Amino acid sequence: MKNRDHYYWEAKRYGYRSRASFKLLQINERFYILKRGYNVLDLGASPGGWSQVALELVTPGGKVVAVDIKPIKIRGVIFIKKNVFDEDIIEKLKPHAPFNVVLSDMSPNISGVSSWDHARSIELAERAFQIASSVLLEGGHFVAKIFRGDMERDLIRKCKRRFELVKLHKPKASLPHSSEIYLICKRFKSLRIP
Repeated sequence: MKNRDHYYWEAKRYGYRSRASFKLLQINERFYILKRGYNVLDLGASPGGWSQVALELVTPGGKVVAVDIKPIKIRGVIFIKKNVFDEDIIEKLKPHAPFNVVLSDMSPNISGVSSWDHARSIELAERAFQIASSVLLEGGHFVAKIFRGDMERDLIRKCKRRFELVKLHKPKASLPHSSEIYLICKRFKSLRIP
């Protein structure tokens, strides 16, 4: 099948749940987001490719908490069945917080209308950013997928207020024709007054 490219087969070979695993591996190779001993929150985790990679990189000593409305079972990953837009999501995460890293590879159901898909992807990334702002440790990191478009500027501006470094990055494992790109945010600045 034409969609089954190199990374699809590599995912099969390594036992990863999706080709997306390689996107996170490549992001980490470039930006050093995940380290042993880190506590990681993976939002919209299903089918679990990012949770698998995160677990490999942070254990022993770290933990991965995965959130999705579709259940996933990965030995060693703590799963919470929730919609990220649920009002009580922060409350549910509190027993596992704070986190060193918040990841979001969430994607809207693709409609094929690029402006609509872009807007929905920004909405998901904004929600992930809100959650990250509530559960990240000082100095923590945040990664979120978006689709390119005119609404990205406002989100980037918000992220720059809360993180020391904000970059856009397209890993090699992303399909070349896809408008997806990843927002890489490093070193979270809490707003606590000293």
